[in-house]
Amino acid sequence: MRSDEEYAETDEAPPATPAATIVIFRNDPAGGAPQLLMVERSASMSFAGGAAVFPGGRVDDADRQLAATLVPESADEETFADCAARVAAVRETIEETGLFVGIDRAVSHDEALAARDFLCAQGALAPVLERHGWRLDLASLTYFARWRPKHRHMRVYDTRFFIADLGTGAVDLLVDATENTHLFWASAAEALRLAHAGKIKIIFPTRRNLERLAGFASFAQARAQAEAIPARMVTPFVEQRDGRPWLCIPADAGYPVAAEILESAARG
Repeated sequence: MRSDEEYAETDEAPPATPAATIVIFRNDPAGGAPQLLMVERSASMSFAGGAAVFPGGRVDDADRQLAATLVPESADEETFADCAARVAAVRETIEETGLFVGIDRAVSHDEALAARDFLCAQGALAPVLERHGWRLDLASLTYFARWRPKHRHMRVYDTRFFIADLGTGAVDLLVDATENTHLFWASAAEALRLAHAGKIKIIFPTRRNLERLAGFASFAQARAQAEAIPARMVTPFVEQRDGRPWLCIPADAGYPVAAEILESAARG
């Protein structure tokens, strides 16, 4: 099957696994553009193997159970799904990086070590919060984007992107060596330069989001745009241009680049 046939407009979108990711900002110690935390995935991973991505992963049952205690019983399905995604984003970030975002207080390095070990043993965030007396501050995560590809032969995720700010960024990182090989901070522009030079691999959604993030001089600017442009579902599609297939996204979704030649697009 040709790669462009995965995106045929006549096909129904395949089932997708709910997922979430956080773009974590910190101030550049040298005073430059804000830096973002990138996670380089193990080459053995079936999804985005070897690629540099933002921390995150699938929404699991324990995330949904915790979300059910945080929203009113009358909450609609979208409100519940958003809450579960935020919980998953917080949990996955702790597991992958050791960073505690979306928590109501600062967490010391020693606390982070103990809490992440307990989280990995329990497989759920709720027991960690109870043990340490912490509460979630999910409002500190700003909804930024939502992507849902339409591949036929790749695992499909319905991923909500959030952004969060660490400010000074004076934190320690703890790589999860089971799924990831490297954690690093880079501005969006620098990450794109590294990808262009072949030093890191980035998949199509990550590239488009880095291009969008490169336009912000601060977290405040990114948050302002996210609040001004409500996130819409972004589903890439193929369009023929001068006889060649291009992988495209809607032009009005807030992204400065909305198309890439299909054969050059790393899709995960």
